[in-house]
Amino acid sequence: MNPLQSVRAVLIRPSHPGNIGGTARALKNMGIGRLYLVAPADHRDSEAIARAADAADVLERATVCATLDEAIGDCHFVVGTTARNRRIEWPMVDPREGAATLVEQARRGPAAVLFGQERSGLTNEVLDRCHRVMYIPSSSDYPALNLVCAVQIVAYEIYRFAVERKPAATPTDPPVTDAEMSRFYRHLEEVLTEIDFLDPKNPRLLQRRLHRLFNRAQPDQNEMNILRGVLKQFQVTLRKPRRGSDEESEKPR
Repeated sequence: MNPLQSVRAVLIRPSHPGNIGGTARALKNMGIGRLYLVAPADHRDSEAIARAADAADVLERATVCATLDEAIGDCHFVVGTTARNRRIEWPMVDPREGAATLVEQARRGPAAVLFGQERSGLTNEVLDRCHRVMYIPSSSDYPALNLVCAVQIVAYEIYRFAVERKPAATPTDPPVTDAEMSRFYRHLEEVLTEIDFLDPKNPRLLQRRLHRLFNRAQPDQNEMNILRGVLKQFQVTLRKPRRGSDEESEKPR
């Protein structure tokens, strides 16, 4: 599988049409043709078309989504980009390391790199969906990168690894998509609440830490089936009437 055809760049709520057009050009420069836009500004605005230049075809083919679920639901590997420190640390990588991992994962199926809104970047809730978080080192005097500059740096590293690096051995079991991971996290929260390990009214950072744990592990389909089976069995066992309970004592003898 050609990783450049499997990688998608996802802009979340981009507010400037020019940045959307500039992103399309940056992606085409590096052979990446899949651009996804989540709740964007008008990507067919005259400024967007002008900035895209000869990458107007990438702009025209861009997939516009109302939600992030639509944009990455079928992806099995997601990299987020950030310029800010967070309270809980994510597995952080620079563009070179992040691109190398993304390319190998893209050989197995759809993979995404996320870029946040120009002013605010990615939220913690979005980063919860990411397997890696990418940080572009820059001068402390002025560390803020323009969105298009960030896309160009990341796209270059993706192209370089896709062209130069020989494919690693591909695992036999298929990967788990983002949509399947989301269903697992909902199931896990349900079970943790049933066993009184999680208080949904005061979850603190438990769920976020669990997201970090399982995103690092990257379970495949077989492993996910085991995890979901364990959770289901927990629920079956929890819901069985206990010996000596009122329900058990009422049974005819």
